[in-house]
Amino acid sequence: MKSDRKTIVGLIQMSCTEDPGENLLKCVGHIEEAARMGANIVSTQELFRSKYFCQTTQHDNFSLAEPIPGPTTKALSKVARGRRIVIVASLFERRAPGLFHNTAAVINANGDLLGSYRKMHIPDDGQSHEGFYFTPGDLGFKSFETRFGKLGILIGWDQWSPEAARVTALTGAQILFVPTAIGWDPPMKETDGETQHSAWEAMLRSHAIANGVYVAVVNRVGYEAPSSIDYPPALRDGAGIEFWGQTFMADPIGRVLSKASATEEKVLMTECDFSKNVVQRTHWPYLRDRRIDAYGDIGKRVID
Repeated sequence: MKSDRKTIVGLIQMSCTEDPGENLLKCVGHIEEAARMGANIVSTQELFRSKYFCQTTQHDNFSLAEPIPGPTTKALSKVARGRRIVIVASLFERRAPGLFHNTAAVINANGDLLGSYRKMHIPDDGQSHEGFYFTPGDLGFKSFETRFGKLGILIGWDQWSPEAARVTALTGAQILFVPTAIGWDPPMKETDGETQHSAWEAMLRSHAIANGVYVAVVNRVGYEAPSSIDYPPALRDGAGIEFWGQTFMADPIGRVLSKASATEEKVLMTECDFSKNVVQRTHWPYLRDRRIDAYGDIGKRVID
C-alpha cells in the first residue's frame, strides 16, 4: 500500500426500523449507491441492522445477534465482491451461548472477511445499557490491510478514548473508522445539546490531529423511543434518543472535509489522499516526539 495513494470513502447515515431484514436491504441499497458514486471503502453506522436496542434491558433483544461469519457478512461479501469495494459493517455478534459482542467486520474488495474488531469500551448508563448485552472486546486495537488502504476501527464509546485512537494509529491505520450511535436526550437538547455535540466532534477531530490520520465518523439519524415491554409507558414521553446524525470526515490536520445533516439520511462521499498523512506527521511530528520511556503510569487507574 503506497503512502501517496488516494481512496474514496462512503459513509452510510440512515434511520432504522424494528425489522432487521428491512434495515439490511436499505443499507445494501445505500452501499450500492456509494459504489456507483465511486466509493472504494464503505462503512455502516453502529448496529445498523436494528434500532438501538440498548436503551433498555430486554432478553428478547439477544435474538437480534448473529455469528460472524454469518448471514449479514455473507450478504455484504457478495456486494463487496460484485462492486469491488471494502465494507466495514457494525454488527451484534453472537460468539457463543451467552457471549455477545458489539463488533465491526471488515470485508475486503474480493469478498473475503479480513477479520473483526470488537468494541473495547462498554458504556452502561441511563440510555446505553450496553453492559447488559456486550462482553468487552478481546481482540485489541488493530488495523486491517485492505485493497484500498490500511484502516482501523473504534466503535461508539471507544471514540472518547485518546489511548484507543493512538494505539490504533500506531498499528499503521491510515483511516480511523468510527461507527457510532450517539444523540441527544430530548429533554436536555435545548440546554446542553450544542455543547454535547461540539465536544463529540472536537474529540474526534483531535484524534485526527494527534495521530496524523483521517477520521471517518458515521452516525445514525432519527428519533428512537424505548421499546421494552418492561418500560412503563408513562415514562416514555420525552424519553428515548434523538440521534444527531452529522456523520463527518476529518483530514489529518482535523479539518472537517464533509458532513451530513442532523436530520436526513445521507451517503457521504469523501476523497482521502494518504500523502497528507505523511505531510502531517513530518510537519507536526507528535508521534516522533513521544516520550515512550515516560508513559508507564498510563496503565494505572489512578496515580498516587
